[in-house]
Amino acid sequence: MNEVITINGNYDDMAKAMGIAEPVGTEVGKKSASSLARLKLSHTPIMGTEEIKGKMVNIEKIPSGAYKLDVPDDGQYFQSDIEIRPFMQRYMYKRFIKGSDDTPNRYVKTVMSDNLNVDLKDNDGGFNCGKPAGYIQDFASLPDKQKELIRQIKRVRVILGLAKFDKATKVEGEYTNDADLGYVPFIWEVDNREAFKTVGDVFVKLSKMKRLPVNHTVYASSEERKLPNGNSYYVPSTRLDLTKKVETSDKDQELFGDLLSWVTNYNQYIMGQFDENVHSKEDIDPAVVETFIDITSDEKVQ
Repeated sequence: MNEVITINGNYDDMAKAMGIAEPVGTEVGKKSASSLARLKLSHTPIMGTEEIKGKMVNIEKIPSGAYKLDVPDDGQYFQSDIEIRPFMQRYMYKRFIKGSDDTPNRYVKTVMSDNLNVDLKDNDGGFNCGKPAGYIQDFASLPDKQKELIRQIKRVRVILGLAKFDKATKVEGEYTNDADLGYVPFIWEVDNREAFKTVGDVFVKLSKMKRLPVNHTVYASSEERKLPNGNSYYVPSTRLDLTKKVETSDKDQELFGDLLSWVTNYNQYIMGQFDENVHSKEDIDPAVVETFIDITSDEKVQ
């Protein structure tokens, strides 16, 4: 999983590879995918029991709004405030399809691209998860079925890089333990509309200043948002540190090549699914290859 590409000081050479050549926030050896940890925001607290004055009491072990890192073959780690070194960003569309008694939940996902100004093939044998190409001038005039389909499709900003989980809490059943993972390679699919813009603002600022994201640290926390029914969800809050430049090391060079190869492998998988399903969209096998099409019970929140 080694692409012959290195991080160099030429901004124009690197901007496209890192996904910041185009304005963002507009409509515009194979290593398994399981080798990348998945970063998400947790919208519900993690509860546990603790003995207080001789009685076992149900308490909140990890608060809502913490960042969750799913590390393959290791487990889940949580931390409220994290540091991120973003190596690159990509864009994609995805649509959640709820299963029934005999079919599991699944996602339709497109290939990843460095912009959204092109039609993207998806694993269902279509394009853009069913979203029509171009700008929809009169959404209200569309048939109700098509409007509902479009509402289900999420625009996704995919961030790949290093996340620092040095004050993490690992959850193992009913137990929690402190952990220091240091910097961990990750992928983060940002699909909430507000979060898409918030995280994108970091790349917009770097692009305007002609700085590469890999050379800077982003400090991430979260903010609560209330729903009309009284429930809450959380969105990221970010602060870009422009005062310090992080120099790239040989390990950074290697990781950058690995991340590029990961995206290539993912896209090849989606393209393979596209080719299989393009002529038989009515007979698609609902089974999902979890290596790339990752589904969890809390991912639909937002």
